[in-house]
Amino acid sequence: MFNMMKPWFWFSLLSLFFCLHFHPSLAALTTISTNQSLSGDQTLISKGGIFELGFFKPDPLWQSFDHPADTWLPGGKMKLDKKTKKPQYLTSWKNKEDPATGLFSLELDPKGTSAYLILWNKSEQYWTSGPWDGHIFSLVPEMRLNYIYDFSFVSNENESYFTYSMYNPSTISRFVMDISGQIKQLSWLENIKQWNLFWSQPRTQCEVYAFCGAFGTCTENSKPYCNCLDGFEPKSQSDWDLEDHSGGCMRKTRLQCESSDRSNGVKDGFRPIPNMALPKHAQSVRSENAEECESICLNNCSCSAYSYDSDECSVWIKDLLNLQQFSSDDSSGKTLYLKLAASEFNAGKNSNRLIIGIVVGAVVGIGLLLALLFVVLRRRNRTVGTGKPVEGSLVAFGYRDMQNATKNFSEKLGGGGFGSVFKGTLADSTVVAVKKLESVSQGEKQFRTEVSTIGTVQHVNLVRLRGFCSEGTKRMLVYDYMPNGSLDFHLFMKKDTYELLNWKMRYQIALGTARGLTYLHEKCRDCIIHCDVKPENILLDTDFCPKVADFGLAKLVGRDFSRVLTTMRGTRGYLAPEWISGVAITAKADVYSYGMMLFEVVSGRRNSEPSEEGQVTFFPTLAAKVVIEGGSVITLLDPRLEGNGDVEEVARIIKVASWCVQDNENERPTMGQVVQILEGILEVNLPPIPRSLQMFVDNHENMVFYTDSSSTQSSQVKSNSSTGSQVKSNISSASSNFSAEN
Repeated sequence: MFNMMKPWFWFSLLSLFFCLHFHPSLAALTTISTNQSLSGDQTLISKGGIFELGFFKPDPLWQSFDHPADTWLPGGKMKLDKKTKKPQYLTSWKNKEDPATGLFSLELDPKGTSAYLILWNKSEQYWTSGPWDGHIFSLVPEMRLNYIYDFSFVSNENESYFTYSMYNPSTISRFVMDISGQIKQLSWLENIKQWNLFWSQPRTQCEVYAFCGAFGTCTENSKPYCNCLDGFEPKSQSDWDLEDHSGGCMRKTRLQCESSDRSNGVKDGFRPIPNMALPKHAQSVRSENAEECESICLNNCSCSAYSYDSDECSVWIKDLLNLQQFSSDDSSGKTLYLKLAASEFNAGKNSNRLIIGIVVGAVVGIGLLLALLFVVLRRRNRTVGTGKPVEGSLVAFGYRDMQNATKNFSEKLGGGGFGSVFKGTLADSTVVAVKKLESVSQGEKQFRTEVSTIGTVQHVNLVRLRGFCSEGTKRMLVYDYMPNGSLDFHLFMKKDTYELLNWKMRYQIALGTARGLTYLHEKCRDCIIHCDVKPENILLDTDFCPKVADFGLAKLVGRDFSRVLTTMRGTRGYLAPEWISGVAITAKADVYSYGMMLFEVVSGRRNSEPSEEGQVTFFPTLAAKVVIEGGSVITLLDPRLEGNGDVEEVARIIKVASWCVQDNENERPTMGQVVQILEGILEVNLPPIPRSLQMFVDNHENMVFYTDSSSTQSSQVKSNSSTGSQVKSNISSASSNFSAEN
């Protein structure tokens, strides 16, 4: 029998050899020769079967879109799992160097609404976007002109989520849950290789819940924002240095009631802190008067503070969170009585005695030296304060001159991205406006050079620079004082303490402003781009002649255009699209801002504010549509003017404004052309509605911030793009839209 099976045996053995040699996956070989290959579903299995090599198409085990950490990229989802009721979080870093999970997070409302929420410690909500109505988040007005995104909302039985994409794929942008507790939209500026802040929510830092931690107080107009209350110090100074204030502050001295040794009989006390936003989670207790309220808190060792206001007693147990100190010009705060150890009060008294002793000794010891220095400085200040020109026609003032002129900077006229402005009076009784510049990075020589350049720029529609101050790190500019303030005051204020600008005055203000900008763009040796044209920077003299202010400051304080952009909080509506896309900024950016301002000159309200009837309509869209469709332009006029305006001039301004805000800067007129149009030298054609405004046309009552990703909306976007190309094909340049009047 063995002899009969022998041929079959050898045949089987030979077949097995070939099988093992050419199909390693079937035999679990651990090696493969250079002449062999794997294809299809063949694999090479390691010894013991732990690893397997081959071609696979498995589902991803992990991807960043599903775990976004602190960054939300285009194409990613921020969703709510309806089955588990668990939202997806966008969570801040712990600090700027530690990517560990921080305290602030963004999530889709777990209750099932279409609103986003920002929470502290995933427990305390302090901001909401408002619901999504198919076009916008109702409480995010900064997105009103942000047409670079295509947002869409999806909701089914398993999940609901938002996702977004970029209309222009070359634009790089992201949303970040920042360590500041704010959700921020950033765009990449390729020309300067850095991220640029476009908007953030909440708008102010102190709106972020418990940003400064326990017993830390937030002050909006100070740097740093956070400080510990009197009697407290940072729990971790190293964390505070990294801008992580979540650990808050701790007492320097334990309360007497917490100490095991109470034999000295000294009781804890309270220190009043005026003008505070009271912390949340107060406990209301019954008391007959303020003394009883204080006694209730004093006798409870866990009570950290109390407040007594309008016959109501409120106490706070243990940690004080979300403290905010209001500024001196905001009287809406309350007085908080903070419990401190008795030694904190005694330490203050002893410290005062020591300080008094040192001061008295110093005064006696160096009195003669101080008197000598006073005489020298007095003579020097008299020499400089006489008004002797030292930089061309400019006067170099001393810091003490500015202190005396402004009464130690006591009368503030206003402030902006470059600094605060104060009213002053020089020795010759000339009234001036003194601007204290902030964050000036230039040296003395370069600063004087730039100031000298600005001083040579003089025009009837530009605010005149009289002089400057440069001592140490202090930098100030001295301008002519404008008694009628800024244009925004007369356009937007609702009080009876201002003079209502009639139509003739408004038209002349628009024309004068255009002439001033034309001088900056076309008449100076080097083109000066203002970068911040808005009603707040148009000042009015005694005769209501407009004067453009703050020109040349972007370069003076050493900021590139992106830095200027990040400080323009509250004026986003005046920014041209090229600020977002990151392309080079030209004078046409000022033209765009001027156009947005023209709409407000006509309406007498902010472009994005509701009308008197309460209707929320984006005014530039409405105005452009009325003019193009041949409607009554008088209906667009400020209702306070009661229809008293020149119809032809109103239509002309609306047309000019619509051309100025075209998306493509090449289709905008120059400021010189604007002047000629307003003077009646050039005739202006009907403008197309820019794509940024076209998105509002079909549903202007809802002020469309974004478009839906449905097929209908997509086709509309494509149609708008083709309309723009048609306009381009019909109009070779902006100048062809304006012709000389016969």
